[in-house]
Parts: sequence; structure tokens; C-alpha cells
Amino acid sequence: IFMRIFKEEKLLEIWVKVSEGYKLCKTYPICAYSGELGPKLKQGDKQSPEGFYTITKKQLKPNSKYHLALNLGFPNQYDKYQKRTGSYLMIHGKCSSTGCYAMQNRQIEEIYKMAKNALENGQSSFGVHIFPFKMTAQNMSRHSTDKWYPFWVNLKLGYDIFERYNVIPIVKASEDKYKFFIKKNK
Repeated sequence: IFMRIFKEEKLLEIWVKVSEGYKLCKTYPICAYSGELGPKLKQGDKQSPEGFYTITKKQLKPNSKYHLALNLGFPNQYDKYQKRTGSYLMIHGKCSSTGCYAMQNRQIEEIYKMAKNALENGQSSFGVHIFPFKMTAQNMSRHSTDKWYPFWVNLKLGYDIFERYNVIPIVKASEDKYKFFIKKNK
């Protein structure tokens, strides 16, 4: 599986691997997220993150006080380079957020089950790519004067690889940006 989140549209997508790339399996409405468009900067800013995150089995939280939860692993390496702080940022239930992406309980049950099944049946981790909005040319133009526009131009590179090639890019972090690579089939 692979997940994408779009803040402005309040959507979470789950994609599944098929023989030639990925197929959209299901789209869920996000019940609540915190803050505005733009990345999380520091602990307590009540901002939900944007960027490229990875979830492993140890990040599944079946006993969360928010019903069920998946820990996003914030801060990732890029966030650390940017000196961004925060912890316990999740996709969870109970439709309440102070920095997380909250779902209705019935929806998080489905999402959690798909994540758990994938991680217990051979997938060691999966990506969660979080964008401020669907990174179309029209949306980029509409937000071109935003202070986060240069950051979003970088996020769009990863978005475009998936949109164009239907493969999940390999994501690396440098001090000033994300870098993306496509794994070549041998």
C-alpha cells in the first residue's frame, strides 16, 4: 500500500500495488486536521505536517486514546535538517486534531486494518506523502504568492513522479530540499 494526503481537499488516498504500478483503492474524507496550508514547524504550533513520511509496524498504535492510530514518524530527516520539532503526529480516529490527521472511527478502522495487513504480510514499510493540495498547475498557480511556494515546488517534484510514472519515488533529504529518484527495473 501507499498513502497520499491532501490538506486543502481534506482527502486521504490509499493506493495498492498492481502488476504495473499502483491503483487507487479507496479515498477517505479527512474529518479534521490542524492549522493552515504549510508545514509543521515546531512542537505546539498545532500545525499538521507536509512532506514525505514512512510508516513501519512499530508505528501502529492499536491502543491509542484516539481509537486507533498510525504514527507518521514526524520529524523525518528533512524536518530535522530544518530544525522542525514535534512528536506523536498521527493519522487517527475521534475526529479531533492538534497537529494530526483525524478520521471518523469507522474509517480509521479500515485504514488501520489495511496498514496492519500490509505490514504483517511482507511489506516492511509504506510511504505517506502529505501535500497542501493536489499539486496541479492550476493549484500551484493559485498559491504562487504564498510564502511556502518554494517548499511546495519541491514537494511537487515527488508528486509529479507518482502522477507521471505511477511509481513511488525514492525520497532522500538534504539540508535544503527533498531529492527524488526512480528505482530502475533490472
